Amino acid sequence: MEMLNQLGGLVLGAVPTMILFLMLVAAYGLLVRRPLERVLAERRARTSGAVEQARNAISEAEAKTAGYEESLRRARAELFAAREKRMKQWSAERDRALAEARAGTTEKVQAAKAEIEQSVAVAQLQIEEMSAELSEKILRAVMPAGTRPEAAQ
Repeated sequence: MEMLNQLGGLVLGAVPTMILFLMLVAAYGLLVRRPLERVLAERRARTSGAVEQARNAISEAEAKTAGYEESLRRARAELFAAREKRMKQWSAERDRALAEARAGTTEKVQAAKAEIEQSVAVAQLQIEEMSAELSEKILRAVMPAGTRPEAAQ
């Protein structure tokens, strides 16, 4: 029994400590835990919101990059097509100029051939006339003075 009395005295002496402890737990819950949980929840919301915004920004940047790359591809294709068109134009102009030059050269060559043929014909006539004269002179020089060149033939 004595032990029970002592135990009862200890429990009775611990009651104010238990009440103080319960008041401290209640004060902790009201003053620290709830505001801390509210701040942590707000922080978590802001952090997840910032992460979500960052993900959205990354996806938008990737979409813009894809758009820029597509624009760049199109621009390169247009430049290539324009360059090909210019090369074809230059080639066509060069071919036209070559054809004109060939035509002009062909005309000049034909004119020169005709002129040469005409000169050859004139030279042949001159040679024929001169050969007849020259043969007469040779016959006169070789034949005695009294003989006629027509009779010797």
